Amino acid sequence: MLGGGLVLLTVAAVALLGWAGGFIAQRIPFSYEQDMAAGLSGQLESGDPQVEAWLQRLADSLAADMGLPEGMSVTVHFVDADTVNALATLGGHIVIYRGLLEKVADENALAMVVAHEVAHVKHRDPVVALGRGVLVGTVLAVVSGASGNDAAGRLLGETGLLTGLSFSREQERRADRAALAALARRYGHVGGATAIFQYFRRQEQDDGFGMPELFRTHPASGGRIGELRALAREQGWPEQGARTPLPAFVQSE
Repeated sequence: MLGGGLVLLTVAAVALLGWAGGFIAQRIPFSYEQDMAAGLSGQLESGDPQVEAWLQRLADSLAADMGLPEGMSVTVHFVDADTVNALATLGGHIVIYRGLLEKVADENALAMVVAHEVAHVKHRDPVVALGRGVLVGTVLAVVSGASGNDAAGRLLGETGLLTGLSFSREQERRADRAALAALARRYGHVGGATAIFQYFRRQEQDDGFGMPELFRTHPASGGRIGELRALAREQGWPEQGARTPLPAFVQSE
C-alpha cells in the first residue's frame, strides 16, 4: 500500500509539474521562442528550394486566414526523406517531408496537414511541450541521480527540438478542428480533410497496431476521421467539392 501510494504521489507530482511548465512556457514571448530555435534553419537543408518556396506560400496563405497573433509567423522546411510526416516545432518552424507529399493526392489534403501544423504554432503547443518536458525531465533526472542540465540540454538541442516534443491528444484535436475550419474557409468545403488519416488508418490495420487509444499520444486515426466528419456536419461544411491539384513540380517529388 505504501509503495502504491508513493507511485500515485509521484504521478500526481509529475502531472502538476507538467501543467506548471506548460503554463509558464505559454507566456514566453514568441520572439524569445524564435531565438531559442534560431539554429534550426541552418540544420535543415532544403530538399528542393522550389517545392519549399511553394509550401511556404501555402503555409503563409493559411496562416493569414487563421488569425495568427501579431508578430507570429511560420517558416517551412522541406526535407527530402521518405518519412510520411509533418511537424511543428519552436519558433514557428514547420517541417514537411517528401514522403508526405507522395501520399497526398491534391492541395486540399496537403493544406489540411499544413493548417494542422500552423494551428500548433498559433496555440503555442511546441513551447508548452518543451516547458513541460524540460521541467519534468529535469526533476526526474535529479531524482534518478542524473544531471538535470543534461536532461534539459537534450530537449533544447537541435535534435531535441525536432524529435523531443510531443503534443497531448487534446492539443492534436484542437489543431485538427482549427485546420478543418481553415480548409472550409479556403475552399468552401472540407473535401480531402481526412485523406492523410485514412492513409494512417490503413497502415495501422496493415501493421496490426492495436494499442488502445488511451495510451496513444495522437488520437487513433479512425477516431480522428469520425470527429472531423462530425464537426463538418455540425458546422454545415460540405464534405465534398472541387479539389485543387498539386503543382506538377510538387507531384514529381
